[in-house]
Amino acid sequence: MAYTNIDDPSAHFQIATWAGNDTQDTAITFDGNSNLQPDLFWNKGRGVAFGHVWMDTSRGIGNTGKVLESNSTGAEYDINDYFETADTNGFTIGRGSAGFNALNDTYITWCWKANGGTTSSNTDGATTSTVQANTDAGFSIVTWTGTGSATTLGHGLGDTPKMLIVKNRDTAVDWAVYHKELTNPGYVLAINNTDAQVNSGFQRWNRTHPTSSVFSVGTGQQTNQNTNNMVAYCFAEKQGYSKFGKYKGNENANGPFIYTGFKPALIIIKNASVVTHWAIIDTKRIGYNDDNYRLYPNLNNIENTSDINLDILSNGFKIRTLDSDFNNGASIIYAAFAENPFVTSTGIPATAR
Repeated sequence: MAYTNIDDPSAHFQIATWAGNDTQDTAITFDGNSNLQPDLFWNKGRGVAFGHVWMDTSRGIGNTGKVLESNSTGAEYDINDYFETADTNGFTIGRGSAGFNALNDTYITWCWKANGGTTSSNTDGATTSTVQANTDAGFSIVTWTGTGSATTLGHGLGDTPKMLIVKNRDTAVDWAVYHKELTNPGYVLAINNTDAQVNSGFQRWNRTHPTSSVFSVGTGQQTNQNTNNMVAYCFAEKQGYSKFGKYKGNENANGPFIYTGFKPALIIIKNASVVTHWAIIDTKRIGYNDDNYRLYPNLNNIENTSDINLDILSNGFKIRTLDSDFNNGASIIYAAFAENPFVTSTGIPATAR
């Protein structure tokens, strides 16, 4: 029996790295030949202090480009020379700025496929949403106009989201992160700061878990401010491709092993119990087990090249540090996306990094 229906995660998620050239209309291609045309772009300069740029094909790229920054509470702003086009197996960038495509600076972009920029109206919830969804990989981009009153919104996945990342596009307020492993659906994290999970009551998620058709929002301006434009990035879990879980640190240099069922390409970690940074580790940047480099979604800082002692393995990852971001005895949440399934539908096992 096949372990996963997604034999090639690169058809749904890819990571690109490049050196800036200060040149308009520069094509960036993914490794291999996945034919992935991305819809969500999350970009960060590795050697320059510049924000984490989020753009997507629902809100607009190119001449209609709209930028959010996960390290900022700011509303979205217009730009037309960051991501110009979404291409088959890559994307084209503009000259941008000193923080986006400066000569010889290094950059990384994490990319997800939704539905090629094609959206549709969704009436599964009490409030109509606009959705583009990749049901195979469990990812959708949802936009809607806030109502100011608790409501539900269709996400188009046909499966229950395990993680939601939401931003009010029009007002300078915190991002809102739902994760299935927080204390209960009243709790929330903000990807733009270091805060531990807080109980928002009915403000963010109306204290209601998502279902296979809808997610709930409350009255708070972070997720549903009246007349404001909102966006949600919705992630369902797919065996052998994505995993959204938690682990408890053991406060030992020989830390816990976290089983994902695949070789991770990207791991996002947040200690939900204490004030610590979010952290991103991936297999594309320089650094190798057990000293993978990291970036912080809540900071515009350059890449941190100090050792964090984390092994990326064929079927998960292993903590080898007492760093409080990763291993202090508290409840620590994570999101992981696959480079390779542990065992594909053809029975071929993955190898460690």
